[in-house]
Amino acid sequence: MTTAPEASRTAATSQAIGFLLLDNFTLISLASAIEPLRMANQLAGRELYRWYTISLDGAAVKASDGLCVTPDVATHTALTLDTVIVCGGVGPQRAVKREHLSWLQAQARLSRRLAAVCTGSWALAKAGLLDGYETSTHWECLAAMQEAFPKVALSTRLFSIDRDRATSSGGTAPMDMMLTLIGRDHGRELAAGISEMFIYDRVRNEQDLQRVPLKHVLGTTQPKLLEIVALMESNLEEPITLDELANYVDVSRRQLERLFQKNLHCSPSRYYLKLRLTRARQLLKQTPMSIIEVASACGFVSTPHFSKCYREYFGIPPRDERLEKNSVEMLPVTLGKEPAALLQSATYEERSLEPLSAAMGALAQAQGEPTYASVRLKS
Repeated sequence: MTTAPEASRTAATSQAIGFLLLDNFTLISLASAIEPLRMANQLAGRELYRWYTISLDGAAVKASDGLCVTPDVATHTALTLDTVIVCGGVGPQRAVKREHLSWLQAQARLSRRLAAVCTGSWALAKAGLLDGYETSTHWECLAAMQEAFPKVALSTRLFSIDRDRATSSGGTAPMDMMLTLIGRDHGRELAAGISEMFIYDRVRNEQDLQRVPLKHVLGTTQPKLLEIVALMESNLEEPITLDELANYVDVSRRQLERLFQKNLHCSPSRYYLKLRLTRARQLLKQTPMSIIEVASACGFVSTPHFSKCYREYFGIPPRDERLEKNSVEMLPVTLGKEPAALLQSATYEERSLEPLSAAMGALAQAQGEPTYASVRLKS
């Protein structure tokens, strides 16, 4: 995938993307990454992207749900790729082999763009290819990666795009990352059309965070702190005073303060405020509620106080958050436009001796769809 400055250079060409499958990769993350590429081709009416699945020896790779995927090629196959995306899942420490690392390092020397979904970032980090890069991974893998790769700038964001690296957490988060990259390549209208086709109500951006369960961060060593946070989360509209919270779990106000400072590195009031503001941001982005209603639903007695706190925490006022949300509302896919008469004339055989990609077959099948070529690209 390209970054914004490169979009004009590559907009008219087809990009080749290789998906390196690790044992026990998560199928939902792979699908969330590939399907936006398929739909981009369909809506554009031409091949913007082609993709290949890859394994070390070309043999089938078992996903975490037990389904097997037979890859298109092995790593020794000569492929000209623009991007390599590592697909991880359960137990990446066991799944990553020395041969994976060697191949990824070779791809880096060829100036490929490198990406990962779910826990695939473990392979890139193990190969030394994420040092100094902001990196996202599934929250279950965060602590282990922080311990194993101190030079990697790990983030709890859903996905991170840092120069020629793109990493995402698991589940459907790869779709958000791919839609963002497609939008940079070919414009917001195409990304919005893909979202609408997949009934994907809101494309999350690079500022959206994973909801990492606190019990995963703290373990089971702080039951009282977990109970206090659960009380906070259940009482956002009518916040409980700190003295009341302390009484509920039978600790003193001073002990309460110490628990938060030691384990969460902030005061309990600051943590409570963060929970309320995070909830407010979700409501602003995902509902038509007015700013006054959002402020009330999140326990703020006045709109000016809410706006002040929001600006201080997120850097923009609630009104601008709402305007930003409206500016990226999904655009309708325009139906009924004249479909492209022919697919790109170059066949895969004419392209060199590269193996067949699934992209052209999917595109040919899509020609009968009413949305075929319904988003016109400028280039």
